[in-house]
Amino acid sequence: MSDIREDKNNVFTQDQTTQQREVVPNAPNVKPDPNNWVKELGLEIPVETVPLPSTGKVYPVSSTLHNRETVEIKSMTAKEEDILTSKALIKNGTVITKLLQSCLVDKSINVSNMLSGDRNAIMVGVRITGYGSSYKTSVSCPTCSEIQEHDFQLSQMPLKTLDIDPVSAGTNEFSVLLPKTKATVHFKFLTGKDEEEITMTSNRKKKAKILSDSLVTTRLQHSILSVNGRTDRTLISKFATNMPAIDSLFLREYIDKNEPGIDMSAEIVCSNPDCGELSEVSVPMGVSFFWPNAKS
Repeated sequence: MSDIREDKNNVFTQDQTTQQREVVPNAPNVKPDPNNWVKELGLEIPVETVPLPSTGKVYPVSSTLHNRETVEIKSMTAKEEDILTSKALIKNGTVITKLLQSCLVDKSINVSNMLSGDRNAIMVGVRITGYGSSYKTSVSCPTCSEIQEHDFQLSQMPLKTLDIDPVSAGTNEFSVLLPKTKATVHFKFLTGKDEEEITMTSNRKKKAKILSDSLVTTRLQHSILSVNGRTDRTLISKFATNMPAIDSLFLREYIDKNEPGIDMSAEIVCSNPDCGELSEVSVPMGVSFFWPNAKS
């Protein structure tokens, strides 16, 4: 493991100049500007540009995100903090979707249909505009389980762009040949809607006291679009559950390797003097991600 992460790309540079969106005064026969109060108070709405890891390759021509490399977000406000504390949104698993939708400048974008990696980029951007790049939280050493505080610099998280082409332009559909069965599998990268459905299914199972560790197969069932040209969901479900382990591992690693997004990990040196190991840990996504003074 390298001591220096040389491949880091600045998702949000510290010296990035905040853009300002001009508020145009109301004119006759023009729909009232909902932001007119901003002009009356002599304020301006700060806007930041966020890169999309998918570079818009997976979105159809009819989508405003088609071949789009960036989107604009506004800074978090008290309104977004209200969204984050909504018990109803937290319960049904849509709180992040509502937060991102509220912060996007282009309201024609459907956040639920966006790739998870693109959503993560926006989420990190929203967090930075709200509370800054520094994210101090507790992490556990993978070697000795020592708990220590680490300061993650979110603006320095590497951006992983999409490097493989879809089976046809403007589609979220990719092809891969499995090593054991030699089956040709077409798959997609999960979207916000897929993630919400997986979460709701998991919550229903917990509520019904169904103990199941089927997250791997559940995610594969949502990812796989066809097997050897067959699109029947029942067949795909059975294939995802019963495919040889070597094929399952290959497919999951292929998806993980090529999925666009942000590398939400960092290297830490264990503070335990009896350990001192250099390890890679994932950024904890607890409540303190959006509430810096809260405890995860």
